[in-house]
Amino acid sequence: MARIYYEQDADLGMLRGKRVGVIGYGSQGHAHALNLKDSGVQVSVGLYPGSPSWAKAQAAGLPVGSVEEVARDSDVVMMLVPDQATRRVYEDHVAPHMTSGKTLMFAHGFNVHFNQIAAPPEVDVSMIAPKGPGHLVRRVYTEGAGVPALVAVHQNASETALQTALAYGKGIGAARAGILETTFQEETETDLFGEQVILCGGITSLIKAAFETLVEAGYQPESAYFETFHELKLIVDLLYEGGMEYMRYSVSDTAEYGDYTRGPRVIDARVKQTMRGVLDEVQNGSFAREWILENQAGRPHFQALRRQNAEHPVEQVGKEVRAMMAWLNQAKR
Repeated sequence: MARIYYEQDADLGMLRGKRVGVIGYGSQGHAHALNLKDSGVQVSVGLYPGSPSWAKAQAAGLPVGSVEEVARDSDVVMMLVPDQATRRVYEDHVAPHMTSGKTLMFAHGFNVHFNQIAAPPEVDVSMIAPKGPGHLVRRVYTEGAGVPALVAVHQNASETALQTALAYGKGIGAARAGILETTFQEETETDLFGEQVILCGGITSLIKAAFETLVEAGYQPESAYFETFHELKLIVDLLYEGGMEYMRYSVSDTAEYGDYTRGPRVIDARVKQTMRGVLDEVQNGSFAREWILENQAGRPHFQALRRQNAEHPVEQVGKEVRAMMAWLNQAKR
């Protein structure tokens, strides 16, 4: 059984007298920094000069400095910049200040697991990876709860790396919900696989294929959008709240029967075999190499794919339909 840590297992005292530097102030960065601050941790934010986030962080009451200044002055450095920029930021601004006794932390294991970053052996290397986007990590914390997280230790020079990581996890609220112990390898490979085959890649490809099937059969695009896209959130909410059984209890018997009998025809053994191929690419590092090379080349293929997908008819119809939903427009403000 996996080990799960809760608030009683984590001691914020491990961070007492220490300075925590959060590098980046994006989705995760702002949430980590603000939650740590509200938990009484001495935290500062490292940004590049001229960053538009500089004023935002200062307005939130956070000390801000350059990445190099914050890395130099911090005992614990949490890297929260995008995967493709992490190695450069680390090598140019953080690595010179990774001295004995410090802790280098990540919220995703990509750069460590795929050997893009190698900290000195006298430095602790650990991970706290919240299982939710940053705005949720922040909002749930302010509501008195927390988003679950994963914890892993890659280097344990101090022999207290796990305790320090758990203290950090408690500081951002994750220990309220549970912090599951894992490894950098497991977190990285399962995260990439999940993003590609279901959470992002799988679900968007399924939506587009279903939408296209209905439209090509002569149905109105708006009707197709409602059936294949809009209602998805309602079903996912039910799954999130009570699992598959609760979702099936909540829908009609007709929908439940169609689930049992037609779902496996769509997601069949061939799809599972393809998933195994995707997992192989994650495990053997070929996806990581492809993504690293794509970024080194200036991301031409990525940008082309972004444009192509933004122009897909389901996106165009969706914008028109959502524009008519006043409650959605209010929620975005």
